[in-house]
Amino acid sequence: MLLPPLSHPVRRMGRRTIDFSRRIAVMAIVNRTPDSFFDQGATFALDAAVEAALSAAEQGADWVDIGGAKFAPGPEIPAAEELDRVLPVVERVAARSDVVISVDTFRAEVAEACIRAGAAVVNDTTGLSDPDMAAVVAASEASLVVTHSLAAPRTEYPRPHYDDVAGEVRRFLEERVQRAVDAGIPESRLFVDPGHDLNKNTVQTLELTRRMDEITSLGIPTLAAVSNKDFVGESIDAPKSERLEGSLVAATVCAMLGARVLRMHDVRASVAAARMMEALLGVREPANPVHNV
Repeated sequence: MLLPPLSHPVRRMGRRTIDFSRRIAVMAIVNRTPDSFFDQGATFALDAAVEAALSAAEQGADWVDIGGAKFAPGPEIPAAEELDRVLPVVERVAARSDVVISVDTFRAEVAEACIRAGAAVVNDTTGLSDPDMAAVVAASEASLVVTHSLAAPRTEYPRPHYDDVAGEVRRFLEERVQRAVDAGIPESRLFVDPGHDLNKNTVQTLELTRRMDEITSLGIPTLAAVSNKDFVGESIDAPKSERLEGSLVAATVCAMLGARVLRMHDVRASVAAARMMEALLGVREPANPVHNV
Protein backbone atom coordinates (compact mmCIF):
# COMPACT_ATOMS: atom_id res chain seq x y z
CA MET A 1 0.00 0.00 0.00
CA LEU A 2 1.37 3.40 -1.01
CA LEU A 3 1.34 5.94 1.80
CA PRO A 4 1.18 9.68 1.08
CA PRO A 5 4.76 10.95 0.77
CA LEU A 6 6.23 13.26 3.40
CA SER A 7 8.25 16.34 2.49
CA HIS A 8 10.47 15.97 5.59
CA PRO A 9 10.17 12.39 6.91
CA VAL A 10 13.31 12.25 9.08
CA ARG A 11 12.91 14.30 12.24
CA ARG A 12 15.33 15.01 15.06
CA MET A 13 13.36 15.65 18.25
CA GLY A 14 15.38 16.04 21.40
CA ARG A 15 17.75 13.10 21.61
CA ARG A 16 15.88 10.85 19.19
CA THR A 17 15.69 10.72 15.40
CA ILE A 18 12.57 9.20 13.84
CA ASP A 19 12.10 8.38 10.16
CA PHE A 20 8.36 8.74 9.67
CA SER A 21 8.53 7.08 6.29
CA ARG A 22 9.32 3.86 8.16
CA ARG A 23 7.89 4.41 11.63
CA ILE A 24 4.42 4.82 13.09
CA ALA A 25 5.22 6.55 16.36
CA VAL A 26 3.21 5.99 19.52
CA MET A 27 2.68 9.05 21.70
CA ALA A 28 1.80 8.13 25.29
CA ILE A 29 -0.53 10.36 27.30
CA VAL A 30 0.38 11.64 30.75
CA ASN A 31 -2.18 14.06 32.17
CA ARG A 32 -1.18 15.84 35.35
CA THR A 33 -4.73 17.00 35.90
CA PRO A 34 -7.27 16.00 38.55
CA ASP A 35 -10.09 15.87 35.99
CA SER A 36 -8.65 14.31 32.82
CA PHE A 37 -11.42 12.77 30.76
CA PHE A 38 -10.05 9.21 30.77
CA ASP A 39 -7.83 8.54 33.80
CA GLN A 40 -9.67 10.94 36.12
CA GLY A 41 -6.55 12.10 37.94
CA ALA A 42 -4.64 8.81 38.15
CA THR A 43 -1.40 10.60 37.23
CA PHE A 44 -2.10 13.93 38.94
CA ALA A 45 0.48 13.26 41.67
CA LEU A 46 3.98 14.26 40.54
CA ASP A 47 5.61 10.90 41.22
CA ALA A 48 2.76 9.07 39.47
CA ALA A 49 3.09 11.28 36.40
CA VAL A 50 6.85 10.80 36.17
CA GLU A 51 6.61 7.04 36.62
CA ALA A 52 3.83 6.81 34.03
CA ALA A 53 6.00 8.64 31.49
CA LEU A 54 9.05 6.47 32.19
CA SER A 55 6.95 3.30 32.10
CA ALA A 56 5.51 4.33 28.74
CA ALA A 57 9.03 4.77 27.36
CA GLU A 58 10.02 1.34 28.67
CA GLN A 59 6.96 -0.16 26.95
CA GLY A 60 8.07 1.24 23.60
CA ALA A 61 6.44 4.68 23.34
CA ASP A 62 8.43 6.96 21.07
CA TRP A 63 7.36 10.01 23.00
CA VAL A 64 5.20 11.11 25.91
CA ASP A 65 2.74 13.99 25.89
CA ILE A 66 2.53 15.81 29.23
CA GLY A 67 -0.46 18.02 29.90
CA GLY A 68 -1.62 20.16 32.81
CA ALA A 69 -4.95 21.46 31.51
CA LYS A 70 -7.46 19.42 29.55
CA PHE A 71 -8.95 20.76 26.31
CA ALA A 72 -12.56 20.29 27.42
CA PRO A 73 -14.53 23.24 28.85
CA GLY A 74 -13.93 24.02 32.49
CA PRO A 75 -12.72 26.65 34.94
CA GLU A 76 -9.73 28.75 34.00
CA ILE A 77 -6.40 27.27 35.08
CA PRO A 78 -3.85 30.06 35.63
CA ALA A 79 -0.64 29.77 33.66
CA ALA A 80 1.40 29.55 36.86
CA GLU A 81 -0.65 26.59 38.06
CA GLU A 82 -0.40 24.83 34.69
CA LEU A 83 3.36 25.34 34.71
CA ASP A 84 3.63 24.00 38.27
CA ARG A 85 1.93 20.85 37.04
CA VAL A 86 3.90 20.15 33.88
CA LEU A 87 7.37 21.65 34.34
CA PRO A 88 8.62 19.28 37.08
CA VAL A 89 7.41 16.28 35.08
CA VAL A 90 9.29 17.46 32.00
CA GLU A 91 12.44 18.09 34.05
CA ARG A 92 12.43 14.69 35.78
CA VAL A 93 11.60 12.67 32.67
CA ALA A 94 14.23 14.48 30.60
CA ALA A 95 16.82 13.70 33.27
CA ARG A 96 16.08 9.96 33.18
CA SER A 97 15.09 9.11 29.59
CA ASP A 98 15.79 10.05 25.97
CA VAL A 99 12.11 9.63 25.07
CA VAL A 100 10.67 12.50 23.06
CA ILE A 101 8.78 14.81 25.41
CA SER A 102 5.93 17.02 24.25
CA VAL A 103 4.03 19.50 26.36
CA ASP A 104 0.29 19.74 25.72
CA THR A 105 -0.39 23.46 26.13
CA PHE A 106 -1.88 26.42 24.31
CA ARG A 107 0.12 28.98 26.31
CA ALA A 108 3.37 30.37 24.92
CA GLU A 109 4.84 31.02 28.36
CA VAL A 110 4.25 27.41 29.45
CA ALA A 111 5.71 26.12 26.19
CA GLU A 112 8.80 28.31 26.52
CA ALA A 113 9.62 27.13 30.04
CA CYS A 114 9.06 23.48 29.16
CA ILE A 115 11.22 23.70 26.04
CA ARG A 116 14.06 25.03 28.20
CA ALA A 117 13.50 22.09 30.57
CA GLY A 118 13.72 19.44 27.85
CA ALA A 119 10.45 19.31 25.92
CA ALA A 120 11.15 18.75 22.22
CA VAL A 121 7.59 19.25 20.96
CA VAL A 122 4.74 21.63 21.74
CA ASN A 123 1.34 20.00 21.23
CA ASP A 124 -1.05 22.94 20.83
CA THR A 125 -4.62 21.62 20.61
CA THR A 126 -5.97 25.12 19.92
CA GLY A 127 -4.21 25.73 16.62
CA LEU A 128 -2.04 28.69 17.66
CA SER A 129 -4.70 30.54 19.65
CA ASP A 130 -1.91 32.28 21.59
CA PRO A 131 -0.42 34.89 19.21
CA ASP A 132 3.01 34.41 20.82
CA MET A 133 3.16 30.62 20.46
CA ALA A 134 4.65 30.44 16.97
CA ALA A 135 7.40 32.91 17.83
CA VAL A 136 8.34 30.98 20.96
CA VAL A 137 8.67 27.72 19.03
CA ALA A 138 10.49 29.43 16.17
CA ALA A 139 13.11 30.76 18.59
CA SER A 140 13.88 27.23 19.77
CA GLU A 141 14.68 23.90 18.15
CA ALA A 142 11.33 22.42 19.20
CA SER A 143 8.68 21.03 16.91
CA LEU A 144 5.02 22.08 16.90
CA VAL A 145 1.81 20.09 16.49
CA VAL A 146 -0.80 22.26 14.78
CA THR A 147 -4.28 20.99 15.67
CA HIS A 148 -7.70 21.79 14.26
CA SER A 149 -10.15 23.12 16.82
CA LEU A 150 -12.56 26.05 16.77
CA ALA A 151 -13.40 26.98 20.37
CA ALA A 152 -11.45 29.34 22.54
CA PRO A 153 -9.49 27.40 25.19
CA ARG A 154 -11.63 25.75 27.87
CA THR A 155 -14.93 27.00 26.37
CA GLU A 156 -18.08 25.35 25.02
CA TYR A 157 -18.71 25.00 21.30
CA PRO A 158 -22.20 23.51 21.01
CA ARG A 159 -23.60 21.84 17.88
CA PRO A 160 -20.61 22.24 15.54
CA HIS A 161 -21.52 22.46 11.85
CA TYR A 162 -19.45 21.66 8.78
CA ASP A 163 -20.52 21.62 5.15
CA ASP A 164 -17.44 19.56 4.29
CA VAL A 165 -15.66 18.46 7.45
CA ALA A 166 -12.46 17.07 5.90
CA GLY A 167 -12.13 19.92 3.44
CA GLU A 168 -12.68 22.56 6.11
CA VAL A 169 -10.24 20.90 8.51
CA ARG A 170 -7.62 20.68 5.77
CA ARG A 171 -8.01 24.35 4.86
CA PHE A 172 -7.72 25.35 8.53
CA LEU A 173 -4.53 23.32 8.92
CA GLU A 174 -3.05 24.76 5.73
CA GLU A 175 -3.68 28.29 7.01
CA ARG A 176 -2.21 27.60 10.45
CA VAL A 177 0.79 25.80 8.99
CA GLN A 178 1.46 28.85 6.81
CA ARG A 179 1.12 31.06 9.88
CA ALA A 180 3.73 28.95 11.65
CA VAL A 181 6.09 29.00 8.67
CA ASP A 182 5.69 32.77 8.32
CA ALA A 183 6.67 33.08 12.00
CA GLY A 184 9.92 31.25 11.30
CA ILE A 185 9.14 27.61 12.09
CA PRO A 186 10.41 25.43 9.23
CA GLU A 187 7.95 22.89 7.88
CA SER A 188 10.48 20.23 8.90
CA ARG A 189 9.49 20.94 12.53
CA LEU A 190 5.72 20.81 12.05
CA PHE A 191 3.10 18.13 12.60
CA VAL A 192 -0.64 18.39 11.97
CA ASP A 193 -3.57 16.92 13.90
CA PRO A 194 -7.14 17.01 12.49
CA GLY A 195 -8.51 17.07 16.04
CA HIS A 196 -10.72 14.02 16.45
CA ASP A 197 -13.75 15.02 18.57
CA LEU A 198 -12.42 18.54 19.13
CA ASN A 199 -15.44 20.72 18.35
CA LYS A 200 -16.82 17.88 16.25
CA ASN A 201 -19.61 15.40 16.90
CA THR A 202 -19.31 11.65 16.40
CA VAL A 203 -20.71 11.59 12.87
CA GLN A 204 -18.32 14.35 11.82
CA THR A 205 -15.33 12.65 13.44
CA LEU A 206 -16.14 9.33 11.78
CA GLU A 207 -16.30 11.02 8.37
CA LEU A 208 -13.04 12.83 9.07
CA THR A 209 -11.42 9.50 9.95
CA ARG A 210 -12.65 7.87 6.73
CA ARG A 211 -11.18 10.79 4.81
CA MET A 212 -7.91 10.96 6.74
CA ASP A 213 -5.95 10.71 3.48
CA GLU A 214 -7.15 14.23 2.63
CA ILE A 215 -5.23 15.41 5.70
CA THR A 216 -2.16 13.20 5.38
CA SER A 217 -1.74 14.21 1.73
CA LEU A 218 -0.57 17.60 3.02
CA GLY A 219 2.82 15.87 3.28
CA ILE A 220 3.34 16.81 6.93
CA PRO A 221 3.42 13.98 9.51
CA THR A 222 -0.12 13.65 10.84
CA LEU A 223 -1.00 12.88 14.45
CA ALA A 224 -4.19 10.92 15.18
CA ALA A 225 -5.48 11.39 18.73
CA VAL A 226 -8.24 8.80 18.83
CA SER A 227 -7.69 6.96 22.09
CA ASN A 228 -10.85 6.26 24.13
CA LYS A 229 -12.61 9.29 22.71
CA ASP A 230 -16.36 9.81 22.67
CA PHE A 231 -16.68 9.01 18.97
CA VAL A 232 -15.35 5.54 19.77
CA GLY A 233 -17.65 5.09 22.75
CA GLU A 234 -20.72 6.35 20.91
CA SER A 235 -19.95 4.22 17.85
CA ILE A 236 -19.86 0.95 19.79
CA ASP A 237 -21.88 1.99 22.87
CA ALA A 238 -18.95 1.49 25.24
CA PRO A 239 -17.97 3.28 28.45
CA LYS A 240 -14.49 4.79 28.68
CA SER A 241 -13.08 1.68 30.33
CA GLU A 242 -14.13 -0.54 27.40
CA ARG A 243 -12.93 1.40 24.37
CA LEU A 244 -9.49 -0.13 23.78
CA GLU A 245 -10.48 -2.35 20.86
CA GLY A 246 -12.43 0.43 19.18
CA SER A 247 -9.54 2.83 19.71
CA LEU A 248 -7.07 0.42 18.12
CA VAL A 249 -9.33 -0.01 15.09
CA ALA A 250 -9.64 3.76 14.70
CA ALA A 251 -5.87 4.15 15.04
CA THR A 252 -5.31 1.41 12.46
CA VAL A 253 -7.58 3.10 9.93
CA CYS A 254 -5.79 6.41 10.47
CA ALA A 255 -2.37 4.77 10.04
CA MET A 256 -3.44 2.90 6.92
CA LEU A 257 -4.52 6.26 5.47
CA GLY A 258 -1.18 7.84 6.29
CA ALA A 259 -1.13 9.00 9.93
CA ARG A 260 2.38 8.71 11.37
CA VAL A 261 1.77 9.42 15.07
CA LEU A 262 -0.83 7.74 17.29
CA ARG A 263 -1.69 9.42 20.61
CA MET A 264 -2.80 6.53 22.81
CA HIS A 265 -3.48 5.61 26.44
CA ASP A 266 -2.67 1.86 26.35
CA VAL A 267 0.97 1.96 25.30
CA ARG A 268 1.73 -1.76 25.17
CA ALA A 269 -1.23 -2.62 22.94
CA SER A 270 -0.69 0.43 20.76
CA VAL A 271 3.01 -0.25 20.21
CA ALA A 272 2.25 -3.83 19.17
CA ALA A 273 -0.42 -2.56 16.77
CA ALA A 274 1.95 0.04 15.32
CA ARG A 275 4.70 -2.50 14.71
CA MET A 276 2.18 -4.84 13.00
CA MET A 277 0.91 -1.99 10.82
CA GLU A 278 4.47 -1.18 9.74
CA ALA A 279 5.00 -4.79 8.69
CA LEU A 280 1.68 -4.91 6.83
CA LEU A 281 2.44 -1.64 5.06
CA GLY A 282 5.85 -2.95 4.04
CA VAL A 283 7.88 -0.19 5.69
CA ARG A 284 9.53 -2.56 8.18
CA GLU A 285 10.73 -6.15 7.87
CA PRO A 286 9.13 -8.75 10.18
CA ALA A 287 10.98 -9.05 13.47
CA ASN A 288 11.36 -12.85 13.32
CA PRO A 289 10.39 -14.29 9.91
CA VAL A 290 10.97 -18.04 10.46
CA HIS A 291 7.54 -19.49 9.60
CA ASN A 292 7.81 -21.97 6.68
CA VAL A 293 11.35 -20.90 5.96
